[in-house]
Order: sequence, then structure tokens, then C-alpha cells
Amino acid sequence: MPLLVLSLDLAGTFVFALSGATAGVRRRLDLFGVLVLSFVAANSGGIARDVLIGAVPPASISDWRYLGTSVLAGLVTFRWAPSIERLSNPVRLFDAAGLALFAVVGANKALAHGLDPVMAALLGMLSGIGGGIARDVLLSEVPLVLRAELYAVAALAGAAVVVVGDRFGLPAAVVMCAGALLCFVLRVLAIRYAWRLPVAGIRHAIGAHPPRGADSHDRGSAD
Repeated sequence: MPLLVLSLDLAGTFVFALSGATAGVRRRLDLFGVLVLSFVAANSGGIARDVLIGAVPPASISDWRYLGTSVLAGLVTFRWAPSIERLSNPVRLFDAAGLALFAVVGANKALAHGLDPVMAALLGMLSGIGGGIARDVLLSEVPLVLRAELYAVAALAGAAVVVVGDRFGLPAAVVMCAGALLCFVLRVLAIRYAWRLPVAGIRHAIGAHPPRGADSHDRGSAD
């Protein structure tokens, strides 16, 4: 199991790093900027997870393999960016894979550190969405989790599979693979069919229309 968890964690690190590096290339960052973004996207969720469960120092900064994996993904993306861009929605595709892997690994680690099932599922979701949030904040974008189709919900579903499987004593390897697959499929289908949570219906955008008479008052002041 430790080997499986490490393998899934590194796989999630790699694909999240690809998503960060691809976003950096799209924003015309230089090589250093792309590598920084790949590391941040790949490891922010894992660092938050490890700090919250008391696994310090976090694996992302105490194990060279996480840095090496992030740098490798950044270099691959920087070198072969045109080929990666030919994929359909490459940032979201890599992001979906990283989200799925980190969600199940985060839930599994939380259970191993004695958290109750509900909090373990929530921590799995948090570790899944953390990297994407950090990536988008650095790029001055509204985080994907706040505006995309079934993002955090997909991560929570994948983490919940791990928690329920542990509750019933099912093999951890099986439930982790099942949880990751469920999260990834949900996310891809949500992208494909634009499934999303309800959005508040507002007839007129706030601030779109100034109060009556404001225009003439402003013109008079300007004159």
C-alpha cells in the first residue's frame, strides 16, 4: 500500500504539473515561470493535506521525487508545447487526472492518520482542488473550482468512494482506483456536457445600470 499511495501521489503530481505548465505556456511565461507554476500546481494541494493531518515536513518539500517530477513535467511541456496544445482542452484534461488522483490519495492519507470518515472525504477534496486554486490565483484568474462544471463535487465523490470502501473493509487498492476513475469520469463528462451546480439567477447585473439621473449629474459635474 505505501508503494501504491506513493505511485498515485507522484502520478497526480506529474499531471497537475502538466496542467500548471501548460497554463503558463499559454500565458507566455518564460522557462522559470513555467517551472514555478508547474511546481505550485502540482504540490500545493499535497502540502495543504500533509500540514492539516500533521505529516510534516510535507512530502512535497522533503522528498526530492516530487520536485523532480514537477520539473520534468514542466520541461516536457515547455519543449513540446505545440504537441500538447493539439489535445482537446489539455489544461482541463490534465487537471481532471490530477484532481482524481489527489482526491483519493488525500482521503486515504487522512484515514491513515485517524481522521473520521466525513473529514477524511473533505480533506481528500481539499487536496484535490488545492493545486488548481494556486495555479489560477498565480495567473490572476478566478479559480476553476469556483466557476467550472462539477469540480469540487467530482473530487468529493472520488474521496467518498475511498472512505466508504474503508468503512466496509474493501481492499484499499481497489477502492482508490475506483474512486479515481469515478472522479475523472465525472469531471470529463461535466466538461463535455457542461454539467454544473445551480447559479443564482439575477435579472440585472449589480452595478450595470447607474441610478436614474446619475448620468446627467456626472455630465454636469464634468462640464
